[in-house]
Amino acid sequence: MQAKEIKKEDLSVQYEVTVTAADIDRHVDDRLQEVGKTVKIAGFRPGKVPLDILKKRYGKAVMGEVLEMAVNEASAKVIQDNNLRPALQPKIEVKEFDDGKDLIYTMNVELLPEIKVMDLKSLKIERPVAKVEKKAVDETLERIASTNRETEPVTEDRASKKGDILVIDFHGRTAKDNKPHEGMHAHDAQLELGSGQFIPGFEDQLVGKKVGDKVEVKVTFPEQYHAAELAGQDAIFDTEVKAILQAKKTEVNDDFAKKLGLDSEKALRDIIETQIQSDYDNLSRQKVKRALLDALDEAHDFEIPAGMKDLEYQNILMQVKMERQAELKDGELTLTPEEEEELHAIAERRVRLGLVLSEVGRANNVQITDQEMQRAVITEAQRYPGQEAQVFEYYRKNRQALEALRAPVFEDKVVDFVLELASVTEKSVTLEDLTKEEEEESYLEKRKGKGASKPKAEKKKA
Repeated sequence: MQAKEIKKEDLSVQYEVTVTAADIDRHVDDRLQEVGKTVKIAGFRPGKVPLDILKKRYGKAVMGEVLEMAVNEASAKVIQDNNLRPALQPKIEVKEFDDGKDLIYTMNVELLPEIKVMDLKSLKIERPVAKVEKKAVDETLERIASTNRETEPVTEDRASKKGDILVIDFHGRTAKDNKPHEGMHAHDAQLELGSGQFIPGFEDQLVGKKVGDKVEVKVTFPEQYHAAELAGQDAIFDTEVKAILQAKKTEVNDDFAKKLGLDSEKALRDIIETQIQSDYDNLSRQKVKRALLDALDEAHDFEIPAGMKDLEYQNILMQVKMERQAELKDGELTLTPEEEEELHAIAERRVRLGLVLSEVGRANNVQITDQEMQRAVITEAQRYPGQEAQVFEYYRKNRQALEALRAPVFEDKVVDFVLELASVTEKSVTLEDLTKEEEEESYLEKRKGKGASKPKAEKKKA
């Protein structure tokens, strides 16, 4: 095998690689000997078929596989011999090949840049922290109490009103053909007036009714109704009011806590406060991570591999397309020049930050353990109740998907490593401040405002 560098510029290098005919023949012989161990040919035992017969019968059939093997082996040697750090899979283009002749191909390798990571100990990050107030615990308790309330019959002689819970029988039919449909009937159904549980307009027609009243409720199914055959259809529900119930006031005390399986009201409050604080801490984590990534982006400026940026840009485009699916015409995504420029800038930021974090992890031997990957898979499986086994099997068989799951785990671990080195100060904030979405200039405007810190690619383009 021979390799000759024929072109080099910035983060790209191109080689012309020659794999000799003798090496190709060696690969063919090796592959045919493997085939000969199992192939059945009349007059020969498996594993005893002469090589010349195998070559006549199967030589051409294995050639494609052999060429791929030869190119992979030669390319790996070129990368190793020249101490290259490819950013992506090399691009291969065969220039010459014929039976009994050398294989000549070009190999274009996009390289990772040399990254000089800033002094991480010089980073100064502010962590916003919010403490749980008694009001937040009380509001959560009220919501829990409202979903665990008990009801009692209305004893006074009055008509129904919003907030009442009616016990009803109903039988539905479409107005167009007067035919009943599956799912349009129920007996002893409980319906809270004003809750919005039923089709719009249904509950309003039952306000002001008494026990024993029979009401012909007329409604129109929404255009986006889940049952396609009923979507947009007018319908009539023959409804009988069998009882009017009202919610009993739920006292939040030790007895209420015991109904939920806890020892006391204090234990219930402690659990709620811990959960809310955990939610606050997650928000705080998101804010401090955002601040850290912004600081790292500000401090590093280097050329990034064009191929990596293009791939990330396509990923972002796909994400935007999914978010705008409902408003797309003919499934085509149309962006303004300003939007395209902004998305390119975001793709560049993501790639640059990914490379910085990867370099920090590599230089400091940050590793992902099997236990951490198992937890990541379990967390992902919990997002699909009832389908956990299928999720586990999917990741067991799909190496690429597992690697995609590894990336955010690695990123978070590197972020934690950097935060340990950085100077992080806590700042007490209100919940409103913690949850407030930051209104700021676009990332593109930020990059343009950095002047000398603009990406090299932008400088060259300008």
